[in-house]
Amino acid sequence: MNIYRHNIRAAIAVILMLTALHCQKTDAQMKRARDYGIEIGILRTGSFNAITDVPGVKVGQVTIKEGDSVNTGVTAILPHDGNIFQQKVPAGIFVGNGFGKLTGYTQVEELGNLETPVVLTNTLSVSTAMAAVIEHTLSQPGNDRVMSVNAVVGETNDARLNDIRGRHITMEHVLEAIRDADSGPVAEGNAGAGTGTVCFGFKGGIGTSSRVLPATRGGYTIGVLVQTNYGGILQVNGVPVGQELGRYSFRTTVNEYKEDGSCMIVVMTDAPLTSRNLKRLGSRAFAGMMRTGASGSNGSGDYVIAVSTAEELRIPYSSESLSEEWREIRNDEMDLLFQAVAEATEEAIINSLFAAETVKARNGMMIEALPVEKTLQILRKYNRIKER
Repeated sequence: MNIYRHNIRAAIAVILMLTALHCQKTDAQMKRARDYGIEIGILRTGSFNAITDVPGVKVGQVTIKEGDSVNTGVTAILPHDGNIFQQKVPAGIFVGNGFGKLTGYTQVEELGNLETPVVLTNTLSVSTAMAAVIEHTLSQPGNDRVMSVNAVVGETNDARLNDIRGRHITMEHVLEAIRDADSGPVAEGNAGAGTGTVCFGFKGGIGTSSRVLPATRGGYTIGVLVQTNYGGILQVNGVPVGQELGRYSFRTTVNEYKEDGSCMIVVMTDAPLTSRNLKRLGSRAFAGMMRTGASGSNGSGDYVIAVSTAEELRIPYSSESLSEEWREIRNDEMDLLFQAVAEATEEAIINSLFAAETVKARNGMMIEALPVEKTLQILRKYNRIKER
């Protein structure tokens, strides 16, 4: 009987533990804008409120932190888990401001498709990441005769918090990010390519969000992932938070608080869009960035890479034609997609700030995280929080 009671108690303990683990939020789901009642826009989010809500999309990240001098990493976004070179996907790139390094842009502009994962890292590691993406592509089964690879790699400069000249990113780090890419929640803030970035004078990083269109409008999903590293006058859900906190660019004089930087924005959708409308979609993602108070400064390299994962639009390597069983979304059907991508981009950027943590780096440099409690007080003052 005692053994029986012991087994019952043990079984109950295991059930309670598993229940707690199931209910516990992962790090990727904590400290997001919606956890505080901040609801941006009118459209509903996907299950994870992440770019991985788009079917087939996966994200992999490698975060590198060594002492107080190395804060950097890699983020890889895969449109599908097949051989991307053999099953190319439609893509378009919108350039908000060209002060940046984005490899592969001209071929995407010319041919309208993507043939590799999209990789984000720091400025001086672009060449390393490009070499790794090429290695990944050449090594895939079926690519033994491939003689040209258009690797798409973007960056922001994390030199304020990272020993960027040390070039600590290796090819193996990039290959690991690609290899470990998965669906589900995405780590935000000080993760991957966002480990050492700064946004609006606060710690920036990786952020993500998604929107789902109503079934009557196709039921398509749009997911956005951002690497935030830029300046301006922070706005959260339409509220001038930067001004209220007294932290914003050009606060008193033109030269006192000048924030240059960059923002990489990756958009994935299962809506059947060709490169023409994907580029238009990218321009509306940039509009979402502007809603956060970005100024698009001279030194800010701002790029949007927009991709359609629709299977019917994938172009086999041996073919130059699309499947005949598809219909491109018309221009006059794009409006809700434009709304969705602007909302998701805005929220992804705000998520990158809410999830980020203070970093103390070399030479005494410290970039503080957004003061969440003060920000929430300001939002309540403007009645922009949905109390639960």
